[in-house]
Amino acid sequence: MTKQVLVLTHDDCLSHVTPPGHPEQVARLAAVERGLTGLTVDRHPATMGDVADVLRCHPQRHIDRIRNAVPTSGWAQLDGDTILSPGSFKAAMRGVGGICQAVDHVLTTGSRAFVATRPPGHHAERETAMGFCLFGTVAIGAMRALDHHGLNRVAVLDFDVHHGNGTQDLLRDEARVRFVSSHQMPLYPGTGHTDERGAHGQISNLPLAPGSGGAQMWAAWQPLLDDLRHWQPELILISAGFDAHRDDPLAGLNWTTQDFARLTRAICDLADECCAGRVVSALEGGYDLNALADSVAAHVTELGRQTA
Repeated sequence: MTKQVLVLTHDDCLSHVTPPGHPEQVARLAAVERGLTGLTVDRHPATMGDVADVLRCHPQRHIDRIRNAVPTSGWAQLDGDTILSPGSFKAAMRGVGGICQAVDHVLTTGSRAFVATRPPGHHAERETAMGFCLFGTVAIGAMRALDHHGLNRVAVLDFDVHHGNGTQDLLRDEARVRFVSSHQMPLYPGTGHTDERGAHGQISNLPLAPGSGGAQMWAAWQPLLDDLRHWQPELILISAGFDAHRDDPLAGLNWTTQDFARLTRAICDLADECCAGRVVSALEGGYDLNALADSVAAHVTELGRQTA
């Protein structure tokens, strides 16, 4: 059986333009589109984000700092990795709008959603844009589910190859969220040790050794997913980074496309058991364009697969 996946994206996300050679490039969305080709999905444009949703995670001064740094032409650099072009603020706000729109839709209909926007979000800390990221989109989605919809238990699962330091920072005091991140270590940004547990012990970091593959991934994730079954999340959010793929140029894990499919299937099984199948996934990393297309195809296919 299948269930139609809502896919949210917007052409504004093409207007976040990075310099030639930058890995977080416009072509990533074209690769995502290739991955979606032939899949039965329900496509809609991502809405523009509301500042009120951003303020659940970031102070106004952070929003103003980003907005005021946007250049009228060319590029501006927030750090060595994080670039702004004239369309960057609007693109980032489409990501905010898309994640909130997806949360609203999934909680209303019980379906699943994939938010294909850029720039990514999971490195953005409360007052620091970094690692290609401006706003913590998945954390913002979690807070919308909690504060707007009144949920009490939201799981945020991050399998990007880099630690979701921003999501951890934004949710470290939030007892209503369980945050789990698997990531290569050592690797940028240098956080994500197992002793980083959050104010309520609600954070679980799963560092993986360079060169490790699907067997090590599954050994790390399986006990955490079993533990989440006891916690009974009411919604699952995924930070879907595909840069743990063995072909990705920015890291050194050895995952295959089928590893992403297996982990996505396990997360969806958990959602079917605990929260009527409600899953919202959002694009994070993934910088080899062919691997990104293949991994997105596998991921969204599994999001659309329903337990009989």
